[in-house]
Amino acid sequence: QVQPVESGGGSVQAGGSLRLSCLAPGFTSNRCGMHWYRQAAGTNREWILSITTAGTTILVDSVKGRFTISQDKAKDTVYLQMNSLKLEDTGMYFCKTYGGDGCRVVDWGQGTQVTVSS
Repeated sequence: QVQPVESGGGSVQAGGSLRLSCLAPGFTSNRCGMHWYRQAAGTNREWILSITTAGTTILVDSVKGRFTISQDKAKDTVYLQMNSLKLEDTGMYFCKTYGGDGCRVVDWGQGTQVTVSS
């Protein structure tokens, strides 16, 4: 499987919005779904939300009502729309796909940085 590639990170003021993208070639044909993680400096990587290729989504409580996830199957791309950004949303955002036999093959992207300032 080809490594997914994140994009769309940047700097934004608190209350603003960003849309991250994760391009995962073959996402709908040979992968089962995607997770997004966030890692702030000096902390462990934390899971924040997931989407299956069937469209089922699940989000951590801290981003519910602010973040949404969607997919464009024609483009093999998943979008993470982040609204009402807070200082604590700052970090490196990674997508991780899972697929293959038994949905056990995992591929991580390199990450994209999001910085929220006051």
